[in-house]
Amino acid sequence: MTDKLRAMDAEPSPPHDPDGALLVAYANGDAGAARELVARLAPRVLGQAMRMLGDRAEAEDVTQEVLLRLWRVAPDWRQGEARVGTWLFRVTANLCTDRLRKRRRSVAIEDVPEPPDSAPSAGDRMQGEARLHALSEALGQLPERQAQAVALRHLEGLSNPEIAMVMEVGVEAVESLTARGKRALAALLKGRKAELGYGDD
Repeated sequence: MTDKLRAMDAEPSPPHDPDGALLVAYANGDAGAARELVARLAPRVLGQAMRMLGDRAEAEDVTQEVLLRLWRVAPDWRQGEARVGTWLFRVTANLCTDRLRKRRRSVAIEDVPEPPDSAPSAGDRMQGEARLHALSEALGQLPERQAQAVALRHLEGLSNPEIAMVMEVGVEAVESLTARGKRALAALLKGRKAELGYGDD
């Protein structure tokens, strides 16, 4: 299904969707609406992509691609039938999952550049980077739908009903995908607890 159709077929909007109103204004030639949308939406997309990919450059690329796709669907956006926030979550998750699946030969943890010696808490920062990188690498080995469900639940903090709307599946399917994805992640990361600074609990 194209992004255009996804935009039109998304779930009903709440009574007031400021992002949707701005998108319609942009489609009608309001350049100021485009600037406001970028200011409102780009940080959201970048944050989601960073949490899924663990790489700022890739996250910035995804952010640009998501916004380009949003501009493309703007002329066909039906305010009141679709919600911009849900569309953003879906498209960002799809693009990140695609990148994770292609990133089979990831940079080894020992190849992650070390922060300067003068940086405070350098060890903690390195361990945080290692954990994020390991999680991104493991997500890339999961089936696409499981990776999306786990990322939306445990990285984005969405509820199961919200994830169901984003992924266009039922809540029971979300619960199943999340449970299977968590088990698979645990198996993939099982032998790396000590390396990543996790305890045995």
